Amino acid sequence: MGELIAPKFLAWYNINYYLPLFVLKALLTVPNANLSNLDPTAEPRYITTAIDYVNAPPHLGHAYEKIATDAMARFYKRMGHPTFFLTGTDEHGIKVEKNAISKGLDPKAFVDELSQSFKQAWQHCGVEYDRFIRTTDEDHYALVAVLWQRMLAKGDIYKASYTGRYCQGCEAFLTDRDLTEEGLCITHQTAPEAVEEENYFFRLSKYKEAIIAHINANPTFIQPDFRKQEVLNMLENLEDISVSRSKQSVSWGIPVPNDESQVIYVWIDALSNYLTGIGYDGKATPQFTQFWQTPTGEPNAIHIIGKDILRFHAIYWPAMLMSAELLLPKQIFAHGFITLNEAKISKSLGNVISPFDLTAHYQLANADPIRYYLLTCTQFGNDGNFTAEAFKLSVNADLANNLGNLLNRSVSMLKKYFGGVIPAVDPTIVVSSAILAELQSTDPLHQKVVAAYEAFNFQQVAELAFARVDLANRTINDMEPWTLYKTEQLDLLAVLMVSLLEALRVVAVWLSPMVPSLAVGIWSQLGLPAEALENPKTTFSALLTDFPLTEGLVTNPQGPLLPRLESELAGAEAKK
Repeated sequence: MGELIAPKFLAWYNINYYLPLFVLKALLTVPNANLSNLDPTAEPRYITTAIDYVNAPPHLGHAYEKIATDAMARFYKRMGHPTFFLTGTDEHGIKVEKNAISKGLDPKAFVDELSQSFKQAWQHCGVEYDRFIRTTDEDHYALVAVLWQRMLAKGDIYKASYTGRYCQGCEAFLTDRDLTEEGLCITHQTAPEAVEEENYFFRLSKYKEAIIAHINANPTFIQPDFRKQEVLNMLENLEDISVSRSKQSVSWGIPVPNDESQVIYVWIDALSNYLTGIGYDGKATPQFTQFWQTPTGEPNAIHIIGKDILRFHAIYWPAMLMSAELLLPKQIFAHGFITLNEAKISKSLGNVISPFDLTAHYQLANADPIRYYLLTCTQFGNDGNFTAEAFKLSVNADLANNLGNLLNRSVSMLKKYFGGVIPAVDPTIVVSSAILAELQSTDPLHQKVVAAYEAFNFQQVAELAFARVDLANRTINDMEPWTLYKTEQLDLLAVLMVSLLEALRVVAVWLSPMVPSLAVGIWSQLGLPAEALENPKTTFSALLTDFPLTEGLVTNPQGPLLPRLESELAGAEAKK
């Protein structure tokens, strides 16, 4: 049936060496052989974000970390891993207390209101966590007291007088390394407060060599890899740290057991949330045993954090766990900042922008365009920048023009040529022995997508998915399905149409952890069961093999997947 092939397409194929999409729709699917390693009984995953400090409402910088962690949690579930995703809010400390007082509120009432705003923001962003922990939760109070007593019994907590420089923004005592030449906090550009009081201290220096040994013995413990040397540098001159504050300085915190004059230092309180959140109460509960370690007893927890709190997670937290004789996390991944027009997002600078602001301004149906931009604007781990122009360009070019246009034109042509119903495909259509040889090869693209997710490389996931979208769009232009229809080459046209829709089906599966609502929208228009893709626990294996485009399936055209963004963030004041 070689005479059926459009001459223009053969010329394009011979010049560019692209495999034609129309040969068999199997070329655009993932062979079953590639899916044999997707085991629904795969070992559990435990992934966490840092908990957000509730001194102000959430903004785009907060959303970046939560969206990335959500995408990874969705990916792990797609791979068949039982997965627990923890996020939450950090609600104690002097900043919270002062802000509450300034508003005439009790600190608990103040944090109740702000904590709810974070929950609403993550729901808006499609972030589906398994627990939202608050450090004011009763079980957290109980667990922190247990850990304190355990470290005290170990001889790692002692009381002493202290004089130091305390940054309220960091909620931490600073060393010379943390200050500019002018004596300002590097992060907040403010002068720390001179503090002199009697506090409890933790013997952090005792665990210096053990932490160094652990980092060197576990090359992927700190990621990205370039952060490892930063932590080793921090460990050079390690001193014991204050782990409590006098109630005369700050009263809003968890009381020190058996000492009513002191409250537990906010970082000791905050870091312990990773244990409370997974059900640890001082004993190895079933949930803790399932997720904190692998079935073979190896570390399992992955902490996704901002680079500004690396010291606390890579040094303080491991030392605390060693003192409490608990297993350390598997990995600490420190991502960069998302800036706004190259400036750090800051309430004091007046450049705070929230996901709500963006969806309202651009009249977005959901936050998937925001998710896509944040996950692909930079390599995860590096700093990224948000500008209205770049956001609009990315969403329009990739999601609206490329992916959305492919879907719209494909389902529209199917409706025109085959009444919107998946046609029968003639499997005897063959081009040449070279093509047959290619058809026998294993498509490696799915495994590349999986590897990219495993490496937190969201940019590469998008590149791989859109390479398939690009190929499909080029094939439409070169094969000219409208010409095939006019010349009544309907067998070839049927294979082409099914192949295009199959490409969309598979791309939607690949992108579903990143843009879940848009992926569901694609499947819905293809006539596939949206509920299968909506369920994050439906594995890649099941989605790719159990929901094919079968003959007779009725598609459901609904117009553009995502309208182009034509407006920009309005006003000179908003752009400052």
